[in-house]
Amino acid sequence: MPRTLIVEADGGSRGNPGPAGYGAVVLDPETGEALAEAAEFLGTATNNVAEYKGLVAGLRAARALDPEARIHVRMDSKLVVEQMSGRWQIKHPDMKPLAAAARAVFPPEQVTYEWIPRAQNKHADRLANEAMDAGKNGKQWEPRDSRAALDTAAAPARSAAARAADEAAEAAEAPEVAEAPAPGWGAPDLGVPATLVLLRHGETALTPQKRFSGSGGTDPELSPAGRRQAEAAAVSLAARGTIQAVVSSPLRRCRETAEAVAARLGLEVRLEEGLRETDFGAWEGLTFAEVRERFPDDLDAWLGSAAVAPTGGGESFEAVARRVAAARDKLLARYTGRTVLVVTHVTPIKTLVRLALGAPPESLFRMELSAASLSAVAYYADGNASLRLLNDTSHLR
Repeated sequence: MPRTLIVEADGGSRGNPGPAGYGAVVLDPETGEALAEAAEFLGTATNNVAEYKGLVAGLRAARALDPEARIHVRMDSKLVVEQMSGRWQIKHPDMKPLAAAARAVFPPEQVTYEWIPRAQNKHADRLANEAMDAGKNGKQWEPRDSRAALDTAAAPARSAAARAADEAAEAAEAPEVAEAPAPGWGAPDLGVPATLVLLRHGETALTPQKRFSGSGGTDPELSPAGRRQAEAAAVSLAARGTIQAVVSSPLRRCRETAEAVAARLGLEVRLEEGLRETDFGAWEGLTFAEVRERFPDDLDAWLGSAAVAPTGGGESFEAVARRVAAARDKLLARYTGRTVLVVTHVTPIKTLVRLALGAPPESLFRMELSAASLSAVAYYADGNASLRLLNDTSHLR
């Protein structure tokens, strides 16, 4: 039976992109003994370029020990593990040649991958940091005394010149990789994410009364307090200087909020029908207590299932989620890599957050969203999303 070797690899970047390096170690699975180490300072690169480089180096070190061995790779990079396991697509052009180089070291059937917490990847992490420290001092990483002892024990007749020749040959085989683009709010190896900054509209006369106000009611305008809130949001967003486009629900309170921001930013407002609020049917204009009094059974059913619509032909949360997801996908296709202000309502914002987190429908009842609050979700090229902000009202204080 072929032996098994453990490869642990890590990479890092101080700046992302910035000074980067990787570390890798080959371990005996029974004794935990380090059989080989590798590390290198890469110059300016990104975290995931360094992670992939560490993987390639670790696999090559394992192959030098035993090309017939079964290899079990352990890394704390979820992205690399999922992509190399075939569960996530590799879309970023800078990652594809690195993944191909990793697959070329051993036949795919000889290699398995496992994600581990960073705390369990300390050896490779230490090597990566040693490589970056060496680069900071204008040097390349050199094997430590422990590595020299391993080399001597494993191959006492092998000269330093021979080891240097082997390392030069490995370096010559490494693929040339273009640097990843500068990062936005997210993981740079996937490019600049599309970021939706989600602004709930300012108050209307119905807001402080906590009345159901959806797309099937009176379409109220902003109150004087709501107009002040919209202007405060506009001042704050203009100061940040990151918004590149403004999109709004077609309902009046959102249009007025969006126009206040767009006027200060010098942008136009694009309307998106899919961002309108839920149609609450016969509950429009009523308080929660009034709905409880008039439609108790319907309210209980609505609270218990996202498939149930409000009384009188309203929309279920399932229906809202479908149209909001469709609107989101249109925006992401239109504004790839850009930061977009989306002015909308409570349910669409909560739905976008819920979908980004993969949370169940009942999570909609567990979020607080104040009038004129800001939230943000970043969407990456591999289909994953990251919640960056929720219910920020600091600009209103």
